[in-house]
Amino acid sequence: MTEPETDSERDIDAETDGGVAESDTSETEPAENGAADGEAGGSVSIAAPDISSDAIDRVESVLESGMLADGPEVRAFEDEFAAYCGAERAVATSNGTTALHAALEALGLEDGEAVITSPFSFVASANAIRLAGGTPVFADIDPETYTLDPSAVERVLTERDDVVGIMPVHLYGLAADMNAIGDIADEHDLFVVEDACQAHGAEIDGDRVGTLGDAACFSFYPTKNMTTGEGGIITTDRDDVADRAAGYVNHGRDVGDDASYEHIELGHNHRMTSMAGAVGRAQLERLPEFNRERRENAAYYDEQLAELPIETPTAPEGYRHVYHQYTIRTDDREAIAATLDEHGVDTAVYYDTPIHRQPAYETVSTAAETLPNAERAAETVLSLPVHPSLSECDRRTVVDAVQDHFHPQ
Repeated sequence: MTEPETDSERDIDAETDGGVAESDTSETEPAENGAADGEAGGSVSIAAPDISSDAIDRVESVLESGMLADGPEVRAFEDEFAAYCGAERAVATSNGTTALHAALEALGLEDGEAVITSPFSFVASANAIRLAGGTPVFADIDPETYTLDPSAVERVLTERDDVVGIMPVHLYGLAADMNAIGDIADEHDLFVVEDACQAHGAEIDGDRVGTLGDAACFSFYPTKNMTTGEGGIITTDRDDVADRAAGYVNHGRDVGDDASYEHIELGHNHRMTSMAGAVGRAQLERLPEFNRERRENAAYYDEQLAELPIETPTAPEGYRHVYHQYTIRTDDREAIAATLDEHGVDTAVYYDTPIHRQPAYETVSTAAETLPNAERAAETVLSLPVHPSLSECDRRTVVDAVQDHFHPQ
């Protein structure tokens, strides 16, 4: 079983911060800037999944066993991931979107009920609300953290009486303001589903995301801090939510020990495969290492880019950022991206169109809202490579390229 990081591991991580300011939902990532015909154009990639020989061996063992679908390997992964987060239960799914959908179904979201969420996220977060029959209601983001602004949530609640839940998105590896959001939820008797698809291992005051709401959902898409190829998981301390989610992802079947083909509720096939579970178990063991390396890379960028006229990531005191993305902010985005491309560095924009401006959301009730912080972020953010596979030379190449844009040699 993969245990949470020890105090010594956290101390090592803190020592390598270098003064860094701690500040999926993407299931299909956008193409990198500077890429031609969908192919990565640079030698320093925006993402590089690291699959160990141990993970490959585990998959081979599963294949040899013949137990390829949902089974003991997935159950073990669920237990280990729940323990890592500090949650009581976990339910594995086929991807992060299905995790969000199943969590909402398990919480009893009914047709037409409203859930407040962020407009600045991958579209899957809002899609899951609609797929579960609900109505996404967008509240603006904090311009410093890019996460849901609790004061904006409060304003929405003064205008609507149909809201039953909040889905904060932990974006780029940074947790949303869960203390304030939790207080709001308690005051208004709302459920909270954490969209933690980009934040494996992120913390607030030592508490990991995945334990800060009624349920939380993670994605294991290849670009995430850990991967299963495709996959997702729900964590929760509520047995009723875990049982209903486990049933929903398995065609609504009874999850009891003696269950057979008794389908007690409407469900879907959102199960994780045993091969994915095997990869996930191996990746989870390496997640603390992956996150330390991401944070070290981010600290290096913070130091090297500090004097340039760009905004680098920030976080509130007590927050542990795990840098799914290292996202800068600049009014000169296209030109900087072009310069980096010339130096062989891939970049990406997450996300250039807020959800409330997407064509699929033209008929949603808050689609016409003006959400200036989200709209401004969409015009100015640019993500640089920060993944654990970066070499010292790669990091230097990224920094040299950004510096060269402002101070050409």
